[in-house]
Amino acid sequence: MTRPTTNDPTSKPLNATIGEWYPEDANFWQQHGQRIATRNLWISIPCLLLSFCVWMLFSTVAVNLNKVGFHFSTDQLFLLTALPSVSGALLRVPYSFVIPLFGGRRWTTLSTMILVIPCLWLGFVVQDTQTPYHTFVIISLLCGFAGANFASSMVSISFFFPKARQGER
Repeated sequence: MTRPTTNDPTSKPLNATIGEWYPEDANFWQQHGQRIATRNLWISIPCLLLSFCVWMLFSTVAVNLNKVGFHFSTDQLFLLTALPSVSGALLRVPYSFVIPLFGGRRWTTLSTMILVIPCLWLGFVVQDTQTPYHTFVIISLLCGFAGANFASSMVSISFFFPKARQGER
């Protein structure tokens, strides 16, 4: 597919939404695309790292809850560990559809900032051994938002690169 010579998407202000994108056009890629794609990749790396860490948070927290004074059964602890994966898998579909509606940068910013909620909440509740189990279940489910964020962002960042460059480096 070749790109039209009119309406150059890079002539818009930096905060504008990209209206046209032709990563397979070698001329477009060399002149504009590579710079924008690389910038988006570097912005997404810390966001993806944070998403993955929050998604896996209960894998390390659950095994240590009883050591700090909670009294949960093994089944309860396994459920806390599994819930972020379940909610992340279910939320991945709507997350993928939201990216084109909000725009990649806006959605990445918003969805990454939302991840602060389960982290801070967990930080507070582990300090009180009287915290009910259902509170941990809710926080564990909220950590699944990070899994959905991780999965959908990995897919959306590849959109910026030509097929031949996807998966390199």
